[in-house]
Amino acid sequence: MSHSLHVLIRGKTPIRPNDAARGGLGALLGLLFAGLLGRLAVGGGDWLHPLLVAPIGASAVLVFAVPASPLAQPRAVLGGNLVSALVGVTVAMLVPYPMIAAPMAVGLAIATMMLLGCLHPPGGAVALICVIGGGKVAAAGYLFALNPVALDSALLVAAGMVWGRLTGHAYPHRPPAPAASPHHTRDPVPTARAGYSAADLDKALARYGELLDVSPEDLDALFRQVELSAAQRLHAQIRCGDVMSRDVLSLRLEQSAESALDILRLHDLRVAPVVDSDNRVRGMARRAELQAARGGAVEAALQTPAHQVTEDTPISALLPILSSGHAHEAMVVDADGRLIGVITQTDLIAVLFRAHVVEAVVGA
Repeated sequence: MSHSLHVLIRGKTPIRPNDAARGGLGALLGLLFAGLLGRLAVGGGDWLHPLLVAPIGASAVLVFAVPASPLAQPRAVLGGNLVSALVGVTVAMLVPYPMIAAPMAVGLAIATMMLLGCLHPPGGAVALICVIGGGKVAAAGYLFALNPVALDSALLVAAGMVWGRLTGHAYPHRPPAPAASPHHTRDPVPTARAGYSAADLDKALARYGELLDVSPEDLDALFRQVELSAAQRLHAQIRCGDVMSRDVLSLRLEQSAESALDILRLHDLRVAPVVDSDNRVRGMARRAELQAARGGAVEAALQTPAHQVTEDTPISALLPILSSGHAHEAMVVDADGRLIGVITQTDLIAVLFRAHVVEAVVGA
C-alpha cells in the first residue's frame, strides 16, 4: 500500500480505540440525555420533534470527540448555534427565495459567529435548516432558536461537562496555565525563558494566516514538549556516570544538627544529601531546617527525598528536574540506593555547553 493511500485510509494520526469508544459512547449518552430531558421540559410531543434537531448531532461530535477544540467549547456551542438560528430565521423571513436565502443564511451566520468569537461548524447547518426546514420551522419563527436549538445546545453542553468529569477529560477545556517560578511568582520557570516567546508564537500565527482549531495556549504547551523531546533525543547518549561529581560531601542521619550545620558552613554549602549507616540516600538537609533542629539529630531536619538517578541514566532525564527551579542537584546511586555521586545544575550546564560546542563544530 502506498503512503498516500495509507494516509487516505487511516489518516495521519490514528485514534486510540479507547478514545474512539469514549467519544462515541459519550455522544450516545449525551444526545439521549438531551433528548429525554428536553422532551420532559416541553411536556411530551413527538419523539423526533423538537429535540433531536440534526445539527446537534454534529455538535455532539465536537463536544465528545474533540472536547479540547476551541470550536467545541460551551461559548461556541451555545453562542454559535443560537446566533446562527437567529440569523437563519431572519434571512428566511426577509428573503422569499430559498435558493438565495439558504446560502445567504449560512454565509451571514459564519461571518457573525467569527465576529462574535463563537465559531461553531454545526451553526452553518442550523442556519440552513432555518431556511429549508419546512412549515414547522417557518411557523415557529424565532421560537425555533430557543426550542429546540438553544435548549438542545444547553443540554448537550451540560452532558459534556458531566461526561468529561466522569472520564477524566476536563470540559470546558482548560489550557495549561503558564508555569511560574517557585521563588518569583511573576517570572516564568527557567525552561520557559529560553527559546521562543509568546510574541513569537503570535507573530507566527499571524503570518500563517489560517484559523487553527487549537488555542495558542495549547500550541505553546505542545511546542514546549517538542523542545524537551528534541533535547532529550540529542543528549540521550551522555550518561550521568560520565559527568557526576564523585567527591560528594554527605551528612549522616544520626549525627547532630549542630555538627551538620558546621560542615555546611565550612564548605559554604546550603544543602547536602543525608545517608544512613549503609550509605543509602535518605533525603536532603538544608541550613534552615538544620538550624531549627539544633539540639537534635539530622533526621529531624530531613526534607523531601532527593531526586535519584543511576550512572546509566541519560542526562536528558535531568533536564526537566534541574531546569524546573524546584531542584538544584540530583543524587547518583547504585542498584542498592547507595550514594556514589552528585550532579548539580552547574555540572549539567557545563556538559550541555560542551555538547553544544561539539555539535557546532561537527555541523560546521
